[in-house]
Amino acid sequence: MEEILDFVVHYKYYLLFALVLAEQIGLPVPALPFLLAAGALVRTGQLDLAMALVVGVAASLISDLVWFQLGRRRGTRVLSWLCRISLEPDSCVRRTEDLFARHGARSLLVAKFLPGYNTVAPPLAGIFGMRLSSFLLFDALGALLWLLGFGAPGYLFGDQLEALAEKISAYGAGFGGLLVAAVAAYVLYKYVQRQRFLRELHIARITPDELERRRAAGEEIVVVDLRHAVEFEADPESIPEAVHVPVEEVEERAGEIPREREIVLFCT
Repeated sequence: MEEILDFVVHYKYYLLFALVLAEQIGLPVPALPFLLAAGALVRTGQLDLAMALVVGVAASLISDLVWFQLGRRRGTRVLSWLCRISLEPDSCVRRTEDLFARHGARSLLVAKFLPGYNTVAPPLAGIFGMRLSSFLLFDALGALLWLLGFGAPGYLFGDQLEALAEKISAYGAGFGGLLVAAVAAYVLYKYVQRQRFLRELHIARITPDELERRRAAGEEIVVVDLRHAVEFEADPESIPEAVHVPVEEVEERAGEIPREREIVLFCT
């Protein structure tokens, strides 16, 4: 903890700006330890609270504005790309869209506290057509809450955190190796789980070309568009004669889907 504190003291606001900007842009940068250290420095008077908050919020807004504009200009392709690089890409899009659809701009207040959602929330706001003024207001408030939320423990428990860091460092490379092994095991588990899911999905899959050939040959096939309302509003074009039933409404609207014909489902 002492080494981190010395590092933060030396670079102060430049370091805070760079770390917040990098993490919010989506880079794998662990900003949390430095926010804790910054909170401890505010307590000792080595860091000005108001200046630190202004710098942190500004860095967060810059990165989030980039994603907001990308979402507005590129649509759901940006969200799909972000979720593709996550550990659970098959459910990432659906979870994030559901959260934003339910809570709208208010979800930006807590987005930075939710792993996986903090990066996708700004492009979702752009995709959903949120006004720039509303986005800036709620995103700035969310960044402020995030900085205060993770800086407060450092301010309140700086001495205890330093003692904990010293105990951890006493274990040397053994603790670090155990932590790396645990993370690697989790990533491997998610990868194996995803590959199993894709193999099961491939068995029941039909290509667009095959679907078109079968429909042209006169086969009566019902096509159901399962895309979320956010995706459908961003790109309302669909397969001709497809029935749009968002996946979360399938059970209550099942009667709209003819059962006597073969059914083909598609989403993003």
